Amino acid sequence: MGVHVIKLPDVGEGVAEAELVEWMVKPGDNVMEDQILAAVMTDKATVEIPSPVIGKVTWLGAETGEIVAVGSPIVRLDVDGAGNAKDGEAAPVKAEPKKAETKAAPRPEPKPATKVEAPQSAPKSAPKSPAPASAANKAPRKEGEKPLASPAVRKRAADAGVDLRRVPGTGPAGRITHEDLDGYFEHGAAAPVGRSRAADTSVKEIPVIGLRRKIAEKMTVSRSRIPDIVYVDEVDMTALEELRAKLNKEKAPDQVKLTVLPFLMRAMAKAIADQPQVNSHFDDEAGVVKQFGGVHIGVAAQTDGGLVVPVVRHVEARGLWDCASEVARLAEAAKKGSATREELSGSTITITSLGALGGIVTTPVINHPEVAIVGVNKMQVRPHWDGASFTPRRMMNLSCAFDHRIIDGWNAAVFVQRIKTLLENPAMIFIED
Repeated sequence: MGVHVIKLPDVGEGVAEAELVEWMVKPGDNVMEDQILAAVMTDKATVEIPSPVIGKVTWLGAETGEIVAVGSPIVRLDVDGAGNAKDGEAAPVKAEPKKAETKAAPRPEPKPATKVEAPQSAPKSAPKSPAPASAANKAPRKEGEKPLASPAVRKRAADAGVDLRRVPGTGPAGRITHEDLDGYFEHGAAAPVGRSRAADTSVKEIPVIGLRRKIAEKMTVSRSRIPDIVYVDEVDMTALEELRAKLNKEKAPDQVKLTVLPFLMRAMAKAIADQPQVNSHFDDEAGVVKQFGGVHIGVAAQTDGGLVVPVVRHVEARGLWDCASEVARLAEAAKKGSATREELSGSTITITSLGALGGIVTTPVINHPEVAIVGVNKMQVRPHWDGASFTPRRMMNLSCAFDHRIIDGWNAAVFVQRIKTLLENPAMIFIED
């Protein structure tokens, strides 16, 4: 019997440390080779740490929310054979109590099951009514075993009030997938129980860790260091919407459906050619503006874990359909949590949109160290005076923020007006300069 020490690996080029956002195991658990032990976060990318060997967990080296340096020991396993522990590394260390035990808002603690015996599911033709109480409440795990699931699956289950210990998992080592949760909702979930109107005096203390902490830090830096100017103007989208509908109707089967975003991205790329200073980073500590030739547009996207910004690179060299395809690919990767660190970094200017919830006007926060952000508000049919009468037009406001240290108000207005002209006359978007 020996000891195998697992250290935090190099999770990305230039990364010296990472935040431990989740443990999938606890001391005493038996783990299999390639079983996920923990999840760490660097920037906005979450990386899972697998076990390289079969063994038994005897020690965990950090609490959730702690920053761990690359190369630091994070897990010790008892293994058959000599192990890999050097002198001093195999010394027994008392495991600290898990922080999760003191949280006021507990959630199912993920842990891979060593053996899962999934009950027989109802046939597809069975009615979609809740299963009998005996089936719905029967736990598919032995006493003390905990479920293994991704953060997205656990959040979805928590939002639905589902105890993951009662959901059979069909993934590796009994891992619970979205499909397993769908099957449980369809055949095994009991109906919610109504509650009386008693006063709720509970208070939840929710640690700000992981992606939410990264967002908080980023927004704090942006608001505290960037004196911004916000410029708002309305755009007549009627002609563009007619063109978009026609293109979608005639698109090839393998082409994605066009939204407004690809048109806006191409308009921004053409406007940046006239106002290149908005496509920059400002290093305010060094007093240097880095003006980029390539237009790398970040598209803010809301996911179950929080706000992320996938980046469409070199929009200046992409066509309309190419932009649409890349936006769709990155949005799907962000939703699944599989977007890489490279796909979530390196933007030179950002688009933020709340779609139908966009409101009339927003005040977007610039993505530091960028100097501009373009905000898209919701589209509405509004009466428009054409000089002789009121006619219905599809109108949309653009709310754009600029770093006033680098972008003067005049330049900001010229940039937005150029975008407005291109969107209102969409044929101009396809004219090559």
